[in-house]
Amino acid sequence: MSTGAGAHSNGLGAFNGWPRETAETALLECCGSVRWAQRMAAHRPFPDLETLLAASDEAGYDLGHADLSEALATESAPCLHHDAPRAAHLALRAAHAAYESRFGHAFVICLDGLPPSQHVDQVLAAIRTRLAHEPDEERSLTAEEMRRLARGRIIELITRAGRATTPSRSAAYDPR
Repeated sequence: MSTGAGAHSNGLGAFNGWPRETAETALLECCGSVRWAQRMAAHRPFPDLETLLAASDEAGYDLGHADLSEALATESAPCLHHDAPRAAHLALRAAHAAYESRFGHAFVICLDGLPPSQHVDQVLAAIRTRLAHEPDEERSLTAEEMRRLARGRIIELITRAGRATTPSRSAAYDPR
């Protein structure tokens, strides 16, 4: 996402000034781990966006198994736009079901920087590849994807805060 430094600076100032409970609630929309959100809110104020993102990464690396499971429980399987071909809906639904059956949680992937026209192909290819992973390997990759998603969501949160709008969750994958 490309926005000016001023928007980030204004948004970061607003975020830093929010009451702790407000910040935690907004951060839970970025990553569903209560421990992560509490840690991030407690470490405010952040001097700049880069420091905030570095803190997010560090807090993400410190998530334990239960924390990651909690965060994954808040994620939902990506959906296609209702106008997408029925075959695409069926293929994606079947791939997600296979993934969730194997690993016990929703498939997550960060698609930042990819045009929406490539999302379905990327998701299906990634699910096929990741279904072959051992559970520990997949858990590690899933944690990395969650960190990437949290970073993108934080940038959106700070950008929105700079525009004085109410924070809301960004989808991990939504081609609409």
